[in-house]
Amino acid sequence: MKKTFSNTYIFIYSAVLVIVAALILTVVSVSLKPMQEKNKKAETKQMILKTIGIAATRDNAEQLYAQYITEKNIGETTYFAYDNGVILPMRGTGLWGPIWGYIALDNDHTVVGAIFDHSGETPGLGGEISSDKFAQRFVGKKMDTEPIHLKKNADKGNPYEVDAISGGTMTSNGVTAMLASCYEQFESLLQ
Repeated sequence: MKKTFSNTYIFIYSAVLVIVAALILTVVSVSLKPMQEKNKKAETKQMILKTIGIAATRDNAEQLYAQYITEKNIGETTYFAYDNGVILPMRGTGLWGPIWGYIALDNDHTVVGAIFDHSGETPGLGGEISSDKFAQRFVGKKMDTEPIHLKKNADKGNPYEVDAISGGTMTSNGVTAMLASCYEQFESLLQ
């Protein structure tokens, strides 16, 4: 004989199952939040250190950061100082979402390193901003009297031009706007 259940039983069973699953997911999410925050802070410190050529891991990022980096402020805006210059944070918008990065300048305002990242740019196109190859295009450029800008077929001798991303026009425009905003924000420091 086949056992049948009433609609009420099925509804209550389903509701209890959903509530139990939601409670389990909530407990896991809340318990993992401190670890996620710690990892996010370590990743940020790794990015900042990478701009000045220091490879850090999650395990030693905190120690190396404390050894080489000093946080400073212009008004309410934080930037980072190291022995030979400054590291400026950047935030902007790409084609599909936020883009961000850090650019390290020596005391002469020449770029010694840069790092960029994104949350949703197209792989192989705008997503190229997170590659080391893209970041290397900035080394040796200047951020003193004007911001660096991306341009198709950039003049390699121009200290303010960097080759744009082939096929990533909107992301390149976003990076240019992000660099202009960074320059404007830290103009008093850069001149």
